[in-house]
Amino acid sequence: MDIAALSMGMSQQNIMSQIGVAVLDKSLATVSSATDSMVKMMEQSVNPSLGQNIDISM
Repeated sequence: MDIAALSMGMSQQNIMSQIGVAVLDKSLATVSSATDSMVKMMEQSVNPSLGQNIDISM
């Protein structure tokens, strides 16, 4: 195998690795956002009637 072919193969492998890391990073951001939303929904479900009634009598 010559040096040029080896260099091209290594370069392509490096690019594929970088693409894989970028896809995993996007996936992690999506999961993190979904987790934050789930935590917010769970916090609201602890007191589901909070803020639904207002006592305006004086």
